[in-house]
Amino acid sequence: MSGRRRTALAPLTALLLALTLVASVPVSTWTQPRVVRLAYELGRLGVEYSWGGGHAEAPGPSTGTCQGYQGRIRPCPAARTRGLDCSGFTRWVYALAHGRDVLGPGNTDDHVRRMHRVRSAPLPGDLVFFGVIAGDTVRTHHVGVYLGGGLMMNAPETGARVRVDRLAGRKDLAGFYRY
Repeated sequence: MSGRRRTALAPLTALLLALTLVASVPVSTWTQPRVVRLAYELGRLGVEYSWGGGHAEAPGPSTGTCQGYQGRIRPCPAARTRGLDCSGFTRWVYALAHGRDVLGPGNTDDHVRRMHRVRSAPLPGDLVFFGVIAGDTVRTHHVGVYLGGGLMMNAPETGARVRVDRLAGRKDLAGFYRY
């Protein structure tokens, strides 16, 4: 093969090699950085917490519900507040990162059942669940996007906005999960 022809094929060879490497990486690995980037971007929007918010037909902020509300702010503000609860936030982030609603409707218990437990070190972009997950028992009450370094982005409670919180000090960490 002539030197000119080899030179012309070099960019094509490099592209094919790059595509081969990307194609061999599991989807969850290369979407993780996108999950973290999107969590930060959505966090900067200052979206308010709304009990049951983010559980409309499509992911994203919505008015919430007062059904099951036990928050400290009375009367319940959810039915008039457009925002997200914790699982509504993670659902929206994952839908944007994966290009479709991979977590679907439901609460933290429903979402954790659609994921795979991380048995090794968690990666930024994994979801961190709080509550009890043991065998067939799944009773979770909170979820956030793990950012690394002991931090998570989450929709924490009524009266707050989506924010970064430390994992330290939380006694009921149930585990890290990846889609």
